[in-house]
This record gives sequence, C-alpha cells and structure tokens, in this order.
Amino acid sequence: MSVIKRDLSHQPKSRRNFLRGAGVALALPWMESMPLFAARDKSKPPLRFACIYFSNGVEPIHWFAKGQGSQMELGPVLTAMMPHREDMIFVRGLYNQQAFVSTSPHLGRMPNTLSGAKVSLDPADIRVGTSFDQVLSREIGGQTAVPSLVTGIEPNELRLEDGLSMVYGSCLSWASPTKPATKEIYPARAFDLLVGDGSGRQLDHSILDDVLAEAHSLEPKISGNDRQKLGEYLESIRDIEKRIEKANKEERIEGWRPTLTKPDMPRPADALPQDVPAHMKLMLDLTVLAFQMDKTRIATCMLNNDLSQMNFKFLEGVKGALHLDLTHNGRAPVAEAMYLKTNQFHVQQFAYLIDRMKKIDEGGTSLLDNSMLMLCSNLFDGDTHSADQLPILLAGKGGGTLKTGRVLDYLDKENDQRRACSLYLSLMDRMGVHLDKFGDSDRRLADL
Repeated sequence: MSVIKRDLSHQPKSRRNFLRGAGVALALPWMESMPLFAARDKSKPPLRFACIYFSNGVEPIHWFAKGQGSQMELGPVLTAMMPHREDMIFVRGLYNQQAFVSTSPHLGRMPNTLSGAKVSLDPADIRVGTSFDQVLSREIGGQTAVPSLVTGIEPNELRLEDGLSMVYGSCLSWASPTKPATKEIYPARAFDLLVGDGSGRQLDHSILDDVLAEAHSLEPKISGNDRQKLGEYLESIRDIEKRIEKANKEERIEGWRPTLTKPDMPRPADALPQDVPAHMKLMLDLTVLAFQMDKTRIATCMLNNDLSQMNFKFLEGVKGALHLDLTHNGRAPVAEAMYLKTNQFHVQQFAYLIDRMKKIDEGGTSLLDNSMLMLCSNLFDGDTHSADQLPILLAGKGGGTLKTGRVLDYLDKENDQRRACSLYLSLMDRMGVHLDKFGDSDRRLADL
C-alpha cells in the first residue's frame, strides 16, 4: 500500500486578502502592494494544476512536434500552439498498461486515463482507480475553499455501451475507485461555488454589488499597477456574469434539433448554455477565475465525453456527423479532414486557456508560470482505438520546476519507462504530494 508523505511544516496559514459584503467574501488576486497576503511563504503564488481532456484521440499523422523553443515545428493539429511553443512540453510515447490490455476499446481505456488503474468490466461492479487530481484534492485541497473544480460540457450518461455503464465514459475524475467526482456542467453553478459562499448562492444580483464599496475604499491604499489589476479582475468577474446571463437566454441548439423549435414548458432558471464554443470558453474562464481567486488549485475539464454525441457542425467544413463518427472514419478522406478540424478546435481551447493565464501577472511571474496544465485524450488513434501511447501536451513552468519549449520522446524506451503514471507522480511531487507508487508506476518520469 502506497504511503503518502507530507511535510506540513511549510503549509502556511491563509494570508489571502478579501473584499467582503452581505455575507460574500471575494478573494483578491496577488498584488504587489500587499506582499503579506500572497499565497505561500509570504511572496510566492501557489502552484496550480489543470487537466483539459478531449475524447476519441487524434489523427496520428497530424499530431507531432520537432525541435525546441521558438523554432519548434508543430503538426497541423497543434497550429493554435504556435504562439506558445516556448511555454509547452510535447510528450510522446507514454501510456497506461491497464488501458492497453483492456478488451473494452473505449470504456476500458477512458476512466483510467488519470489513474492507470484496471477498469472493472463486470456490469455489476463499477470500479476504477482514484484519479491523481483527486489524490491531490484529498491531500492539499483543504488549503482552499474548493478542494478541486471538476467541470465538463456534456452531462453524465446513464445508458449502456457494450453492456457497460456510460458513467465510465462520462467521468474523467474519480474521487474513489467506485465513485466519480461530481462534474459540474452548468457555468452558473460553478460560478456560485467560486464567487459565492460555497453553498450555491443564487445569482439574484451581481456579486460585485456586494463588494464594490469596499473595493473603492481599497484603491487609495494600493499602487497604480495594482489599481489597474484590481479593475481588470473585477471586470473579468462582471464579464463572466454577463456571459452566463446571455448563455442562459439562448434558444439555439447545436447539433441535433428537437421536433419543437420553442420549449413547451416554462424555461428553467440558470439553464445550460446551448452554444458549444461559448460553453467551453465559460468553463475555461471559470478555471482561470478559480485559480486567480485561489478558490482552488486543482481543476479538470472534460471538453466532451468518451463516445461523444457532440455535433461539431458549428465548425466551418464539418457537416452532418457526430464526433464519434468523425473519429471512427475508416480513413475516409472527407471524414479525416473533419476529424482534423475537431482536433484543432480542442487544441484551440487549450491555447485559449494558456493565453488567458499568460496575461495575468502575479508579481513578476504569470499565472501560467505558476501552473501546470495538461491536455490529453484517452486514445491515440481514435479510428483504431490504439492505447499504446497517449496524446499529452504540458504547458506552464510549474513555479519554475518545469523547463518548457521541449519535446520529450519516450516511444523507444523500455515499457516501464513509458508509464503515464510516472508523469503523474512527478506532477504530484511538484504539488507537494509524494507517493511511493501510483497506478502502474513506482518511478518518476525521467528528464521532466
């Protein structure tokens, strides 16, 4: 049994600064004028981790990187990463042994993406391993108001696929071997959790209305740079509020259209956004907000479920096919071209998150510098269900612990040096959680 070793001597008491009003406490971002309130050792921002997941793999011929730094050559899938080549690490050749040997090409190779554990194929026993983001949540999540933020775009599905529950295909993050972490797909609820009091505060009026007076009183006490930062921070919260309100009023449905063009029942409050790109960006913006407010330091976001029924016809040139059909295309040229577009779209969301985080200053370093981001999928070649390697892209400097602008290629290494769980052990180390073993590995990833 693995032993989790923790050094509690360096866990500081909270030094966050807050704006307060009407039962609301709004945590402020890092500001140079108030170094005593910076997270960890009085001056350094905390380290954050986020995993962004997309389903059904990639077109292998389009997923590659060569060289280093600003001269790195990227495959067509990664075009959106061109401005961020010096902020990324392209990781090639890692895999999960239990996924590789599973006889279930999808559901045996998806819920264990972040755990490397064996997936039970007994319909009466839903069981997989605890994902490493939830190991982090359990061990260090108590330092923040929200232990981890688990979000998605598509709901959990209750249907069966090949005799197995689609809970396997709907849940990337697992709080225990038998229980997935609660995935929030409603932006308004995630916003309430982060900005409200943690108990689902209703959005009856702007959260800023409660704290604006105190914000104004703070302005004379801080530097000009911090006044600008405070204004941008409050405006970003207002912007998200406006976009949630707008998304809730949308009536357009992406993909399949129902037989009714208008609802025949009263519209529920805080409805799920129906514009897929807007929905994804909202969830990513909420991830940034959560990190910026230090409400959580651990986040996962599923851009779509495994065996996804999402229709990508909102992309130019993608017509009449679900994501699942595009990724299982028998190498049909037209379908392959549309598959590439969906892959590019997913990478664009990751690039958007990177770009947002790069622009947020935390006292000489950016929010991205103080984070570790991972983009991944559960399969490599979606058409053949290959699990001999995983598409993995890292970004962020991990608080100075990661050297970016590199390609790390493990494909020709021995199998025990190619385990994705070795990467997870290495990332957990950087977050302050040290395990002797995790999943199918007891060693750290070489050269990371």
